[in-house]
This record gives sequence, structure tokens and C-alpha cells, in this order.
Amino acid sequence: MRDSDGYATDPALLPAVPAGLRRVLDLVVSGEATSRAEIARRSGLARSTVGQQVDHLVAGGILQEIEAQKSVRGRPPRVLTLGPQAGTIAVADVDALASRVAIADLTGRILAQDIADVRVDAGPEAVLGAVSERLLHLLERTGRGPDRVRQVVVGLPGPVDFQRGCAVRPNGMPGWDGYPAVEFLSERFRAPALVDNDANLMALGEAVQEQGDTPLLCIKIGTGIGAGFVSATGEVYRGADGAAGDVGHIRAAGGSDALCTCGNVGCVRALASHRAVLQQLGIPESTDEDPLHGEHELVRRVANNDPHAVRALRQAATEIGELLAMLVYVFNPRRLVLGGPLSELGDDLLSGVRAVVYQRALPLATRDLTITTTQLGSGSALHGAIALATRDVFSATGIARMLADDVEDVPVGS
Repeated sequence: MRDSDGYATDPALLPAVPAGLRRVLDLVVSGEATSRAEIARRSGLARSTVGQQVDHLVAGGILQEIEAQKSVRGRPPRVLTLGPQAGTIAVADVDALASRVAIADLTGRILAQDIADVRVDAGPEAVLGAVSERLLHLLERTGRGPDRVRQVVVGLPGPVDFQRGCAVRPNGMPGWDGYPAVEFLSERFRAPALVDNDANLMALGEAVQEQGDTPLLCIKIGTGIGAGFVSATGEVYRGADGAAGDVGHIRAAGGSDALCTCGNVGCVRALASHRAVLQQLGIPESTDEDPLHGEHELVRRVANNDPHAVRALRQAATEIGELLAMLVYVFNPRRLVLGGPLSELGDDLLSGVRAVVYQRALPLATRDLTITTTQLGSGSALHGAIALATRDVFSATGIARMLADDVEDVPVGS
């Protein structure tokens, strides 16, 4: 059931989770029930079964039962919540110039976050090593033990084979192709790990933020241009090989001879990405003093209404709008979200994209479509990573793993 370090690795060897226990935990985690009586009423389980499962979860530290702060006459009611030692989630959003990292509790609440200043082209071992060190520092700073990490999720700025847990032939990421990122993270934290594309995580973060506003299509306009799609049922579409959403390499509608990193000419990425706009304006992407110099300088120029910067932004908006009009036909989303540093530069990009999409796409595809910038800003991918992590933690396998880690025996009653 466990390896030499005590980490439960093989799902087939984990104990079965009683249906009653999982139902009890689902109700508490979702907030639908906060007391034993409410659980019995909503689940239809016998009070004795509820009591047995609650006692087991409390004994393992997964749940805690405390007195409510406010009460009516008589004995204060007791409330069930996730225990503070139930576990921690560690997440990271790796980008071209730096990586954002955060830790969260199992409710999804971010406890601390930081930035690891390491370029993605430094290679997987350097990047994942720096990310891991920052996450371990955050765990120490917040008093969370590394042995209580339940899930690690990392987003990468390139195509990802989700099942294998590695990047697949990403542009501008030397050494990353096929590198076993999941194995690296699992070994470092002695916990399950997942690796996904950053645009997928951004889309999932936005979808969780705006519950019910799906299907949702999220476009990240950064060093490249990527798309993440979340279906009406909340599932991320990744494609057969992890290449779904790598839309920056579609040829621009207006045509161009600009050389792209993929070797083709005229890709939207080569004309309208954040990096492409910086190159057109002659702005260095980074400096020794400021790794995000380009981002900061472009914000300053647009805020000062520099005509060259505003024109470059509007041209990018036109190219991106043509691309998105096509994607609207393919996916018919309810909501279209613009993310990444280029989306944070005021209304010029958003209004330009809207104008092209509503002009090019037919009314049937746009009559209920909302086009907006990200609600979570640069934190969208981190929130998406947390959402992906909690789904895994509270799956049947995840719950079994928690029980195997915390207690020796699982009750057989249901």
C-alpha cells in the first residue's frame, strides 16, 4: 500500500471507501450539511451510520466538531467543518519569466502565495526545483507540515499530456519535452501530483468563480496564445494528445510573413501575443533589475496613451478577434474570457476583440455570449489548479488515500 517513505502510491491497494462515509464528507465539504442531524436528514442514512462515519473522520483529523459561536437557548449546537490538519494543497503557475506559487487548505482558501523568479527556459529541474523550494517555504511559514500535502498541481505554458504528466514538444521550453514533471513533484512532496496546461487551469479557475456560466472559453495572451475550454458539465477539454487549445499557431486571418517559434510564418502568436507586441515596440521583455520589465513598461505606455503602444494593442485586438470569432463557431461558449498580461491593459484590447467577434460571428453564436476579461486576474490559473486539486482529493481514491494516511482501519459500515 505504501512505498519506503510511507506514501500510499497504488490506488488498487487502497482500502475501499464506504458509500456512507463519502456521502457524509461530501455534504460537509459542500456546506450542504454542518451537523449530524442535517447529514442524516439530507443523506437518508441512519443516525447510527452517520455517527459512526463522523466519529471516524473526526478521529482521523479530517473533520472537526466545534460549538457554534451563536446559538439559541439551551446547549450550543455543534458544527462540523474540515479540520485544520486535514491537509494542504500546493499549486504553481509556471510562466515564461517567473512562476506564481500558492498553498491552500482543502476548502480552496489560499493561505499564502509567492513568486519564484526563474525563467521557464532554465529547464525543468531548475524551474520545478525553485517552485518546490518556494512552496516548502510557504508551508513552513504558515505552520503547515509538508507531510500533510494532499495534492500538488502545476500549470505549464505549453501542450501537456495530462495522463503522462509531462509537457509535449513545447516551444521555447528546452529540456521540457517528455520530462517526468509529475514524478519530480510526487517524489519531492510525497503526494499525488498533476500537471496541466496553464490556459486549461485559467479556464477552470474562471469557471469555478462564475458557477453555472459555462461552456466557457478562456484565452491566455502571454508569451504565446493558448485557449482552455470548460464544458457545460465542468470538464476541461484537453484533446487526444494535450494539444487542444494551442491556438496561437493558427495562421492569422490577414496573413503575414512574421516567423513564429514553431517554424511557420503568419501565426497569430507571432503577431498578437504579449511578446510580439513588446517586440514591435522595441521593449525588452526583462532586465536584470526587473524580470517583468516588458509587462510593466507596456502598462506605463498604454496608461500614458502612447500612440505607438495603443496602435499596437489595437492591431493585436483585431488579430485575436478574428481568431476568437472562429473559435466561437467551433465551441459556442456562453462566456469568453481574455486573460494574460495583454488583457490587463485597459479597454482597447477588450473593445477591439468584441467588435471583431460580434461582426464576424453569426447572431446564433453570439446572442447569449459574454466577452470579458478575467475576474481573477493573474491568479486565475492558481485558482484553477486548486479546483483541480480539490476534485482529486475528494474523489473516491483521494478520500481513501487520506484515510490510509491518517488512520489504520477504515469502518466497513455504510
